[in-house]
Amino acid sequence: MACFTLPWIEAVLINLVIIVAIVAIIKLLVPLITGVFGSFGNIIGQIINIVCWAVVAIFVIYIIFGLLSCLAGGFSLLPPPHR
Repeated sequence: MACFTLPWIEAVLINLVIIVAIVAIIKLLVPLITGVFGSFGNIIGQIINIVCWAVVAIFVIYIIFGLLSCLAGGFSLLPPPHR
């Protein structure tokens, strides 16, 4: 797939929405986990938050390298969108 075309932008936006939705759902569930496990639940909640931010950071790095490969004339790192 060529870089900076409509299908490429579509794939980036779909991946972005999926990542944001997953992080939002997990952030909604964290208070339930902390309530069930008491004080130990706070540690579990913080671990889950750290993992969520790590996933977001990895996705951002993935997008940055995809953009750099497009600017360098290489192929995109994003897979083609599934239909």
